Amino acid sequence: MAELSKRTIDLYKDIASSTKNNRLKLSSTSPFTPRFITSSVSQSSDPAEIYATRVHGRKMVLENPVKESREKKERLERKAKHKAHKARKRLGVVGKREAREKAVWKLDEHQARFNIFLPLHHLWMGYMSELLGLNQRSTSTGIPTIKDMPSTGSMHAKLLKADLHGSLISVRRCKNPCLLTLSGIVIHESENAFKIITKEDRVKLVPKANAVFAFAVPLFSTLPSNYDSSTSLPVPLAEESKDTVLDRPHIEFELYGNQFRFRSADRAGRKFKHKETMEL
Repeated sequence: MAELSKRTIDLYKDIASSTKNNRLKLSSTSPFTPRFITSSVSQSSDPAEIYATRVHGRKMVLENPVKESREKKERLERKAKHKAHKARKRLGVVGKREAREKAVWKLDEHQARFNIFLPLHHLWMGYMSELLGLNQRSTSTGIPTIKDMPSTGSMHAKLLKADLHGSLISVRRCKNPCLLTLSGIVIHESENAFKIITKEDRVKLVPKANAVFAFAVPLFSTLPSNYDSSTSLPVPLAEESKDTVLDRPHIEFELYGNQFRFRSADRAGRKFKHKETMEL
């Protein structure tokens, strides 16, 4: 200890001068990166091969990229929502809050008539005929047979993303007994409920949760035989026909409300996966 205490250490001595002969020299003939990689990878049997296959000719990030803070993301989202709101307001499109305040989806007493929405239902049947590619009914055959039944397997994927405004649905099973056997034309579909108008000219709001619905699509096409798909669907008149899809040959499907709690616009871009459903 006495010998160590007697030794004097110059704290201001130039380090480079003491290690002048051992300094690392960088040149084009011996670049730093290959020498550093090959010397650092000591556990591998061939460090040169690792450098040639994993490092050479590739871009390497020496520092972690600066991540945006949560406050900045929220600020940008608020700014984007504000711009979208201004654009909707300029175009006259209202949001959910404005729709509730302005009572956009509320019907007057003289508008709540089943016969008024029958043309919408007939238009929906034409929409289903074009979407599902239904065949025209042959005039020679009377009662439909099994040969006339289309493949329902190809129809399911299209019906999951179809628009149900104008369809005729009925409540098949529900935990609320007051809603059983309720049937009507869908006049508005939200994320969690169907708003329908019944044949008794009553507007009902039916929740999708814990309910099983039934709706039918026509078996044969309701479009005219000379209909061209490049043109728009023909709009039916109110005085043309008073029948519904149930008065014609039809195919009935069940709709599980718990698995269908999405808006019609959200279903168009959503991928549904097949899974078993058990309703208690």
